[in-house]
Amino acid sequence: MQEERLAELLERYHSGESNAATSRELECVFSIKGIEVRQMVNRLRRKGIPIASSGSGYFYAATEQEVRATIAHLTRRISGIAAAIAGLNRSLEQFDTAQTRLTLEGGDAVE
Repeated sequence: MQEERLAELLERYHSGESNAATSRELECVFSIKGIEVRQMVNRLRRKGIPIASSGSGYFYAATEQEVRATIAHLTRRISGIAAAIAGLNRSLEQFDTAQTRLTLEGGDAVE
């Protein structure tokens, strides 16, 4: 499967951040699109394979620090996405009108 080939390639030729492979390089090697590279990397990480990344690209982590740096980056992304969701939830208030509510007997409104 291509995932295993990706893990082997990164471990053999792209171990450590200084040897990172760009997404574009991996796209060319595997004849796939960037989204497919990201999906394969995600599946490998879920299996416990230490695929790290930085601004330089993807690489097989050579140190604990490289894994921790990747975890920190992913955590920052989660925080940013959570903040965007919170903002969108707040924006829903502008769509909350009396027309979208049903009044039940007793006066309680249900959306």
